Amino acid sequence: MKILILKPSSLGDVIQALPVLRLLKLHLPHSEIYWWLDGGLRPLLEGDRDLAGIVSFHRKRWARPQHWGEVFASVRNLRAHQFDWVIDLQCLARSGAFAWLANGGLLVGLDEVREGARGFYDRVASRNGWQTHAVDWYLGVLPLLGVPVHHQFEWLPVNSEAAWKVSCQRISPQPLVLFCPGARWENKRWPAAHFATLAQRLAKARPELQFGVVGGAQDEELGRQILAAVPGRGVNLCGRTTLPEMIEWLRGAAVLITNDTGPMHAAAALGTPVVALFGPTEPTRTGPYGQLDRVFRQPLPCVPCMKGHCSQVRNLECLLSLAPDLVGAAVLQLLP
Repeated sequence: MKILILKPSSLGDVIQALPVLRLLKLHLPHSEIYWWLDGGLRPLLEGDRDLAGIVSFHRKRWARPQHWGEVFASVRNLRAHQFDWVIDLQCLARSGAFAWLANGGLLVGLDEVREGARGFYDRVASRNGWQTHAVDWYLGVLPLLGVPVHHQFEWLPVNSEAAWKVSCQRISPQPLVLFCPGARWENKRWPAAHFATLAQRLAKARPELQFGVVGGAQDEELGRQILAAVPGRGVNLCGRTTLPEMIEWLRGAAVLITNDTGPMHAAAALGTPVVALFGPTEPTRTGPYGQLDRVFRQPLPCVPCMKGHCSQVRNLECLLSLAPDLVGAAVLQLLP
C-alpha cells in the first residue's frame, strides 16, 4: 500500500493534518506514506518515522515559466510511485490538479468549493458544520478509507537532536513562559505593548519565571520590545531556531501565550498549555485543538470578520480591548 498526502502549507495547517498521517500508519503499519510539502516546511517532517519520503513543492519557483520543467519532472515522479491512495487535504486548484495527475488508484479530498478542487476527487469528506475544527475535518477522510478515527497517537514525537540543542541552551530549570507575538495577518496580532505589560505583570507575580519569544526572523523586533520589559530574564528566539528546535522549546514551556498562528497549533499538539488571543478568525474552526476554553476574544458584532484587514472605525478593537491583566490572570492559573 502506497499513499500520498497533499498538504503543502502552512505550518499550522500541516500540523493540524498530522493526525491523518499518524492514524494511517498506526492502522496500516506496512504502508509507505509520502507527503507533498512546501520546501520551506521540509525540516518539520524530515526524517519523520511515519513517512517513507517527502515530495517537495515550490509554489513561487514553479510559478515562473523557466522552472516548469521541474513541475513536469515532479508529476512524472509522482506517477512513477503508482500510489494506491492519494489524499488531498489542501483542496485548492493546484493541489487538486497535482493529486489528479499523480494518477493514484483512489483520490480522496475535502468538500471545499473555493477553487473547484472537489471536481478532481473520487470521494469527498464533508465538513459537518461551519464551526467544525480543521483537525476533525481532515480526519473525516479516514472513514472513507475504512481507517478508524481516535486520538491514541503521538502527534509530534520528540526530535532527539533538536531536543538536545534546546537542553543545552536552557540554563534555568525555572518555569518558562513563551510568547508568540507574530502572525501572518497584521490584524491577528495582539499589540507588542500588551505582551510587554503582560510579561511585567507575570514577572512581578512570579519572580522565578523565565521568558522567551518564538517566531520568525521578521518577529525579532517584537521579541526585543517584549523582553525589554523583563530585562535579564528572557531569550529572544525569533529567527534563531529551526522548526524542530522551536517545537522542542514549545514542548518544554510551562505555557504559551500566542496569537492565532502556527506555533499555537504546535503547542496544542504537544499538550503544552496555550492561552490564545483571537480577533478576526474563528477559534472553533482553527483554534488550539483541545484547548478552546483557553481562547480570549471580545464579543464584538464584527467578530469574527474572517478578513485580513480591519475596516472598523476603531482599528483592531477586537485585540486592543483584550486587557493584559485579564490574560495574565488566566496564565497564572495555568502555571505550576
